[in-house]
Amino acid sequence: MPPGIKLIDSEEHNFDLDGWARFDMPSDDYYDTTQFPEDFTGYDGSEIWNFIHNRICFHDETISDEYDSDNWKTDFNKAVSGLHSMVSAQIISGISDKIESGEGFEESVEWTDPQAEFKRRLSPSGETPKAIENLYFSYMLILTGAAAARDRLLQDCDSGKIDEASAASLRLVLASPLFDDPSIVVASRKLHDHAVKDENSITALWEARMRTRELMRIMNCVQCNKCRFHGKIAVLGLSTALQVLLGRTGDGGDPSRIHRVELAAMMTTLSKFSNAVSLIKEMQK
Repeated sequence: MPPGIKLIDSEEHNFDLDGWARFDMPSDDYYDTTQFPEDFTGYDGSEIWNFIHNRICFHDETISDEYDSDNWKTDFNKAVSGLHSMVSAQIISGISDKIESGEGFEESVEWTDPQAEFKRRLSPSGETPKAIENLYFSYMLILTGAAAARDRLLQDCDSGKIDEASAASLRLVLASPLFDDPSIVVASRKLHDHAVKDENSITALWEARMRTRELMRIMNCVQCNKCRFHGKIAVLGLSTALQVLLGRTGDGGDPSRIHRVELAAMMTTLSKFSNAVSLIKEMQK
């Protein structure tokens, strides 16, 4: 590890007690996501996901059965479902990679067919008919969050807080015309409008912050180290996007006050969603 990063970590370990996330404190353990990439490990995380959808997502009388109801709690559920879809896409990608490398499976034969897994997990005829739609919804939220934090990220690049090689790559990403495409703000505009539509919505928004923190906590129950590692990054990335877009009142948070670890997680999660979209397009062919 670069000594400068370890020094910064030793000095920057505070987070907002009432914020959108509580990330892990710095330790002596560091992992390189390029050397410790996402993969198909064979771990069955269905119990964790069932808990997330049934206990952490919202299920109360304010949520309409209509998929496009004008309620931010429905938007929250869709965002979490989109996160699940992204993970499913990464699993399918991992299966494909193992097949291409000639690495075998000890599990059931059905796991060796990426198309079958795609149909089961992500297709409109599968277990979650809105899986891909939810994935795009979450992707748009994170894109908009990254666009809102672009000036802060570029300032960190210019100030030397990000090493030169990483800063050069980050500048290329942030220069993408996709960040300025009017169509990507549709999801965040809906989320904002639903969050501020009345006083009840605004005063109940703290519940979303509680739920995103619980999402991070439940990741500690994941028994696969690699899955837990990437799961925490993805949850922190999504919660950071929600923090930027909603803040405490629904009108957005100040990117300049968001911790660098949260911003790094959001950009890494953006990459995960981008890869998932590429996989979906390829599988749909």
